[in-house]
Amino acid sequence: MRILFMGSAGFACPCLEQLLASSRDEVVAVVTQPDRPKGRNLEISPCPVKAYLGSRAIPVLNPEKVNMPESLAAIQSHHPDLIVVVAYGQLLKPALLAIPPFGCINVHGSLLPKYRGAAPIQWAVANGDTVSGVTTMFMNEGMDTGDMILKREVVIEPGDTGGSFHDKLAKVGAALLGETVELIRAGKAPRIPQNHTLSTVAPKLKKADGRIDWALPATTIHNHVRAFHPRPGSFCDLPGAPGKILKVLATRVESSGAAQGRIGEVLERAGEGLLIQTGSQAIRLLDVQPEGRKPMTGAAFLRGHCHKI
Repeated sequence: MRILFMGSAGFACPCLEQLLASSRDEVVAVVTQPDRPKGRNLEISPCPVKAYLGSRAIPVLNPEKVNMPESLAAIQSHHPDLIVVVAYGQLLKPALLAIPPFGCINVHGSLLPKYRGAAPIQWAVANGDTVSGVTTMFMNEGMDTGDMILKREVVIEPGDTGGSFHDKLAKVGAALLGETVELIRAGKAPRIPQNHTLSTVAPKLKKADGRIDWALPATTIHNHVRAFHPRPGSFCDLPGAPGKILKVLATRVESSGAAQGRIGEVLERAGEGLLIQTGSQAIRLLDVQPEGRKPMTGAAFLRGHCHKI
């Protein structure tokens, strides 16, 4: 089949690799988001999918608005049999969805209808789920509302972060895409309607989502720190230095016991890192990063900052 691939984020790269390795299909073009300013210097940089392609001789389209007539004409000119969309970043309207005779399919990082939206992987970890997975589906106008084709469950381990679980699901998603394409080729792909009454939303992450609220239970804070590592990251005001930010990279839930204090109070300034009272139990800051410094263990932070806290 002639396949047109649409993807931008790193989650999409293993799926594109899967398609490029196929001896039965041809990736006729790749559509990504336009190059954007990135980093401290705001240098114009390609998205991960475009960077992954490198010098491969595959046409790359970067429309600002993919549903505009000129974008549709450019896509149609490649005569795709199937369009595969993975972490692309724009919703497709009916005129685009109607272009390929085999339809448009999507690889989504959750067990739909749970966690529709931009950040399903991080919110599954943040909410303390023990299982999530990947779903492939036929696309419609809605946000992750199309008929499902295949699902694959993946266990969320206690040590998983948003980053590590993202990488696991990206690999699983690539394999599931391969199976899905074969079912479509054989005319055997199921169409399983979603139960919309069970749907939940996983909105795009903002930097503000990473601010730690000590009034939450320690387990919730711990799961948020896991989920938002490495992006958008978790942070708090540096104890003893209001206005200065301390990034929190890893934590452990502990009982505050007889030393229970006010919410947000530092209970211990020794051992593996600061111990801070939360809305329920306490939390140990095992790895942190002060402003302008490199990441360090909580113990190393205490050696340099204990007298200031």
